Amino acid sequence: MTPEKAWYQYDIEETLQHLNSRPEGLSEQEAAARLEKFGPNALPEKAGKSALMRFIAHFNDVLIYILLAAAFLKAIMGHWIDTIVILGVAVINALIGFVQENSAEKSLKGIRNMLSSQAIVVRDGINHTVNAEDLVPGDMVLLRPGDKIPADLRLLESHNLQVEEAILTGESTVVSKQTDAITEEVMIGDRTNLLFSGTTISAGNAKGVVIATGGHTELGHISEMISTVETQRTPLLQQMDRLGKGIFILILVMMALLFLFAFTLRDMPMNELLLALISLAVASVPEGLPAIISIILSLGVQTMARNRAIIRKLPTVETLGSMTVICSDKTGTLTMNEMTAKNVIMADYAFRVEGESYQPTGGIFFTDSNKQARVQEIPPLAQFITAITLCNDSQVKQDDSGRWIITGSPTEGALKVLAMKAELELGETRQLAKIPFDSSYKYMAVRSQVAGKNQVFLTGAPDVLFSLCELELTDAGIKPFRRDYWEKEMSRFAEQGLRMVAAASKTTADGDVELDHGDIRQQMVFIGIAGVMDPPRPEAVAAIAECQQAGIRVKMITGDHQKTAMAIGAMLGIGNSQDSITGSQLEHMDDKALAEAAVHYDIFARTSPEHKLRLVKALQNKNEVVGMTGDGVNDAPALKQADVGIAMGIKGTEVTKEAADMVLTDDNFATIASAVKEGRRVYDNLKKTILFVLPTNLAQGLLIIIAILAGAMLPLTPIQILWMNMATSTTLSFGLAYEPAEKGLMHRKPRIPGSNVLDLHAIWRIAFVGILIAISAFILEAWMAPRGYSSELIRTVLLQTLVTAQWVYMFNCRTADRFPLNRQVFLNKGLWLVSGVLLLLQMAIIYLPFMNSLFGTAPLPLAYWGITLLIGIVLFLIVEVEKWLIVRLRAGRNKLA
Repeated sequence: MTPEKAWYQYDIEETLQHLNSRPEGLSEQEAAARLEKFGPNALPEKAGKSALMRFIAHFNDVLIYILLAAAFLKAIMGHWIDTIVILGVAVINALIGFVQENSAEKSLKGIRNMLSSQAIVVRDGINHTVNAEDLVPGDMVLLRPGDKIPADLRLLESHNLQVEEAILTGESTVVSKQTDAITEEVMIGDRTNLLFSGTTISAGNAKGVVIATGGHTELGHISEMISTVETQRTPLLQQMDRLGKGIFILILVMMALLFLFAFTLRDMPMNELLLALISLAVASVPEGLPAIISIILSLGVQTMARNRAIIRKLPTVETLGSMTVICSDKTGTLTMNEMTAKNVIMADYAFRVEGESYQPTGGIFFTDSNKQARVQEIPPLAQFITAITLCNDSQVKQDDSGRWIITGSPTEGALKVLAMKAELELGETRQLAKIPFDSSYKYMAVRSQVAGKNQVFLTGAPDVLFSLCELELTDAGIKPFRRDYWEKEMSRFAEQGLRMVAAASKTTADGDVELDHGDIRQQMVFIGIAGVMDPPRPEAVAAIAECQQAGIRVKMITGDHQKTAMAIGAMLGIGNSQDSITGSQLEHMDDKALAEAAVHYDIFARTSPEHKLRLVKALQNKNEVVGMTGDGVNDAPALKQADVGIAMGIKGTEVTKEAADMVLTDDNFATIASAVKEGRRVYDNLKKTILFVLPTNLAQGLLIIIAILAGAMLPLTPIQILWMNMATSTTLSFGLAYEPAEKGLMHRKPRIPGSNVLDLHAIWRIAFVGILIAISAFILEAWMAPRGYSSELIRTVLLQTLVTAQWVYMFNCRTADRFPLNRQVFLNKGLWLVSGVLLLLQMAIIYLPFMNSLFGTAPLPLAYWGITLLIGIVLFLIVEVEKWLIVRLRAGRNKLA
């Protein structure tokens, strides 16, 4: 039943013929045969990995391979304590990664929950209520207000039908539907003769024939897109992969060279050589680094949660600081998703309406004088308010949480809120008759008694009312209708993204109680036009400006109309808001042309879920780190594809939240700006931490290499090295994790995507400090070894020297280009807390007997504490001098440039 052209391009007769169906529905036998052929009306489920396999996957890391190999060799040598400790470290790292992971693909389950559970279907001319899963192509489905549409349908009958499609199209207003064929090619938001699975009937009744079920529906296409999107590795994880591979290659080369040297030139026994090489491998692997990174990211997660941003995947914290582009949905993200009347045009005046959303607060002001209007004293305005109050089916009320909501059409709700703001007392009113709104004639009319007068009120599309009215209401009374004036004024306000609703009225004889279309085709008096819009969030304007200042380009990708999108974009201050492109234009672009368009344009209108996904991919192919915000299911594939998917917590669907990396609990775009700032702070602290950890690993490795080359005693055992790498490094890293944000953080440009966490200066610093620490420890060992000290005492002194040097160097790492012992050092309580914990840990490993037995240490005389501290202070001063020289050298280069 694959159509030769799009379903919306067929008329009703062609649709039924192509589906081999009829108005009285299929027979039960035909339905059963088709159910067997097409399968149930349900989204296909993708089998996920088991928890065990996801846990095992976390051992797939080159640095973990080194630890596992070291543990294997230790087991062969019978060193079981060392084996257990090394394996324990590998398991802990895997557990940390497993806990972080969230690959349950709950987003697909969320989409399945959006499907209707039951449907009213016509079979053999009889209405049946069936499970929605049993629907098949060709079934006739009946729909009423409030129904969730169970499958994709081609409309056969439509009675005042309005549908809420925001989850698919992003449009904030309900869509009026009709049954005629559409000849030209249109995007999903303009397919007004189709109904889509998962959307909701807002008003009216309908009958439709099923054209697609399950995975073939528009919702099914979105589900398929989500399931096929590959999870993006964050910039941080990619950098850590490169760092790990670099360390792995370096270790292999060093081990091979040292094996050849020691085995051939030193004639070193194999047991001793293996022990030395294992020690070198363990020393060179920064085992504590994954745990440290997780700790710093977790602290960032907690900070963001306090600022109303819930992070679902830990690496997202750092990725936020790397973003170069934010692609934002418009409706409900940059705007309120609550239609609001902003202007009223009358024959003699124009008025500005204050207030946002459905909350009925705010006044009505003259636009020319900015003076507040007293509605009771302006008869035409009072008549306009009366018309939009009585010719209105919506209701405005507060929910249990005190939030103002509307029931009915969002546009009518906006007019009802406008009427409430006017505070006009109508007195006693009674509705006598009504013509409901219908998209075929685009108006609604009521006959009402108001203060004893029999009046007809009319609201609807301005162009329709223009053709029905020959008179207009002015301050001086009723005058001839001036169409050119109204069209000019309407055009002026339409450029601001306003949608227009007009009102008219007339007074009739007291005995008239009926109302038909003929009654409104004569003597109607045009009153005025209200301009309504889904207004921008005030805080979003400031947030966009802050993001652009930080070098992050903001792009609006919406299903809304082009003019509306451009007007909203201009109000928000989006960069290139004077130009835009539509989904229909994108549809015919190849990947290369679309990539150029993705970079050039900042506003994309009338887009489909596929367009959003393609745009995100195109920007990523241009080496951009892309954030994508949204609240509807139509945003979910793009959110999952993006480097940072950002969902709205209040108005967002469960599908969107599950596909996202971050959820904003206040639906506030401004929260993104604060999250970016926190992400950049976290990255700075991660870089400081890596610069802090790696010199110690280098120093340990150099000490072992020197020992092998000199044929001397190993300065540290593998288990002592693990103590340093897992216990002391991890403890001290907490201090750097609490460092506050650097000055000017949001005035920096984003980091270049793909750049390494370790630049040339960072590599120099690691090498410089690592060599300094190794030389200090080697000199101390060379002084102690000939004096008859036990190997346990010498190793304990060397361990304490390395730990003390590491503690002092932590203060060096606080700042990259300034002296670190400033007033701020006392505000970071974490530095002093970890210093206290470190002292307790070192006292335990040095003085507790069972720790001496486990780690091969010995009690240390107090004098050695002083010696190691003095060495640390000297190292601190040398590093600060080096830092000062580097800063001066860079400043000189910048002046020359």
